[in-house]
Amino acid sequence: MHTKQDFLSLSNLTANELSSLLTLAAELKHQWKSGGNQPILKNKTLGMVFTKPSLRTRVSFEMGMRHLGGHALYIAPEEIQLGKRESVPDVARVLSRYVDGIMARVFAHADVVTLAQYSRVPVINGLSDDTHPCQGLADLLTILEYKGSVKGCTVAYVGDANNVTNSLAFGVTLLGGHLRVSAPEGYQLRPGVVARANEIAAASGGSLVQMTDPRAAVENADVVYTDTWTSMGQEAEAAQRAKVFPPYQVNATLLRGAHKDAIVMHCLPAHRGQEITDDVADGPQSALWDQAENRMHAQKAVLAKLLA
Repeated sequence: MHTKQDFLSLSNLTANELSSLLTLAAELKHQWKSGGNQPILKNKTLGMVFTKPSLRTRVSFEMGMRHLGGHALYIAPEEIQLGKRESVPDVARVLSRYVDGIMARVFAHADVVTLAQYSRVPVINGLSDDTHPCQGLADLLTILEYKGSVKGCTVAYVGDANNVTNSLAFGVTLLGGHLRVSAPEGYQLRPGVVARANEIAAASGGSLVQMTDPRAAVENADVVYTDTWTSMGQEAEAAQRAKVFPPYQVNATLLRGAHKDAIVMHCLPAHRGQEITDDVADGPQSALWDQAENRMHAQKAVLAKLLA
């Protein structure tokens, strides 16, 4: 029996592993557009554990499993109450006897790690407070489609350095790209993330730079990326964040500093009029909807790799 593989963070992958996942995602997308995917996951079931609600994560995984001939089982937050009604190790032990894979969308990253530790079947991080590797994979696929390569590409992330930014930091540097993160003081990447991304960049020829000035970050960038100023679970900080982040809004004025053919990305849901304006989100440079669709194709590659 081969050793069980999990998908918890892009920082655990080699550049080759990441590239092959992206190649597979592109192949599966092409196959799907050309009439449908092969049922390589026939009779396989993915158990989906949610402690945070979701539109993209749930639907993209559910449809991804269906396209590949398998089934997805949605388990709502109140059904398990992960770690409250039942311990995380016990949930993993039980669930992994029923299903062929587990996808978990949680608050604490430790919960995903513990699920993987005690599960007999592969575990996929569908989002944790620490990282969002499925989003990162979809983001890289989108950049590849628009720019042909991530290597040498300049990606400017403007706003709150969160779990999405962490995954971007690992993914962009793994593929030899250059990430500039512009966030206010106190909202920047954690030292551990910076250290790991720098370690990856040293081997790939990529780079990670942090700054507070959004205009400097966006200057001649190929990709301009933003996300919500207040993530799920940070509602108590919303008023404070609303005071700090307005200079980081991605609007037409800020976008003028980027390359003429720069694309704009946002992992959604977007709070229009806050971190991004309507004219940019719906404008000619927006890649938002392709990016959202790519969640499904990127995740199909992960499912195919771990469950087939």
